[in-house]
Amino acid sequence: MSVTVLVTGADGFVGRVLCPLLASAGHRVRGAVRTLPPNRQVSAGCIAVGDIGAHPDWRAALEGVDVVVHLAGRAHVMHEPGQADPVSLYRRVNVAATEMLARACAAAGVHRLVFASSIKVNGDATYGQPYRATDPPHPEDDYGRSKWDAEQHLHAVAAETGLDVVIVRPPLVYGPGVKGNLARLMRLIERGVPLPLAQVDNRRSMIGVGNLADALRVCIEHPRAAGCTFLVSDGSDISTPELIRAIAAALGHPARLLAVPATMLRLAANAAGSGTLRRLIGSLQVDSGPIRSELDWRPPHTFEHGIEAMAWVHRARAEPRQGAPL
Repeated sequence: MSVTVLVTGADGFVGRVLCPLLASAGHRVRGAVRTLPPNRQVSAGCIAVGDIGAHPDWRAALEGVDVVVHLAGRAHVMHEPGQADPVSLYRRVNVAATEMLARACAAAGVHRLVFASSIKVNGDATYGQPYRATDPPHPEDDYGRSKWDAEQHLHAVAAETGLDVVIVRPPLVYGPGVKGNLARLMRLIERGVPLPLAQVDNRRSMIGVGNLADALRVCIEHPRAAGCTFLVSDGSDISTPELIRAIAAALGHPARLLAVPATMLRLAANAAGSGTLRRLIGSLQVDSGPIRSELDWRPPHTFEHGIEAMAWVHRARAEPRQGAPL
């Protein structure tokens, strides 16, 4: 059944994939963005709402909308020099703005709100058992706590108003145009920098951006998603060395992996206080069984396809003169 969907953060990493996917599935799609690019009109499918943390008026954006997918928010930032109070920003954008949107949805007669949360609500590492949606939350940083707080506020609004809330907690998302640690890793591989990770024996769940977009589509469409929280992943957990080798092969570079004992890497990570290194050597697995069994969802794209697409776009941006095939 076709519905009208408003996607916040429509011009972001996930939104740019989700919006055309929903349109191709027959839904009417409206994008909410902070500002419109020059010469772009609202009639092109997007509406500018400004800073979501500055109390925008959602009424025009929500008019006639059946479902909202809330992607917009303050992303996880590892190091942010010059920012005096990141906690208040996380709370203003990820918590307060999410609650205000939910209340606006309820007032506008929106049926369902699908919220893109984060696996960091569960925690930062697993030890033998994957995270499940039913596990007690254990966020370990300000970002994870802001997402958990947002979820709690959404449940409160749902109980008060009857708004149907669906929560999706993805792990690391990869794909074309990715930024952050994966983009830095690709640059290191291209430069031939030796990486001391050959002996790391961990398991990490990931999800391709196309697979995440498809999981969100199913959460929009499926009646049994109502009120649920789902953990999502590609379903094939991999080690850090396997990830590096896959990226290197897709980039056409050798994987320069050095054999350094994992115990030494853990000592180095603890001594340096390096969260990035801890993630590279640690495990984080999620149980995506419930969304597969309850909503009959299967990831449409393989890990290899997602890594190849990510590497292709990375190369195209690094070498713009090469052009891009249609």
